[in-house]
Amino acid sequence: MKKKLVLVLLVLVAIAASYVCIRWYSYIFARTVKGKILKVERVSPPEAIVVGGSPANPNALFSFAVAIRDEHSVIHTASSEDRQWAVAEPGKCAEARFFPYPPWEFEKAGTYFGARLVHLMDCP
Repeated sequence: MKKKLVLVLLVLVAIAASYVCIRWYSYIFARTVKGKILKVERVSPPEAIVVGGSPANPNALFSFAVAIRDEHSVIHTASSEDRQWAVAEPGKCAEARFFPYPPWEFEKAGTYFGARLVHLMDCP
């Protein structure tokens, strides 16, 4: 009886852990990048997004492509809809959280989205 109860509990724990890993994969495996901003580019100009006097997608107005070089000279890139990137300039130093696409999204696996600006500072 005890073996069956332990087995059922282990299966339930495994199912719960699998659900958590699948549901919040990007947050669990997020990477913190510290380094110098190489480039922050608006993905599309605001004029191209406005259709008929109102924005087609309000988040697209603040869609950016971000590139940061870390202390090991590795350049990390990501897309973002974080409005804080609007004030970031190349040459400044930043700390950002990069969220990976899950590996089961085959076309985007290994890339990052939703780069969140944590700190923006002058480089030493």
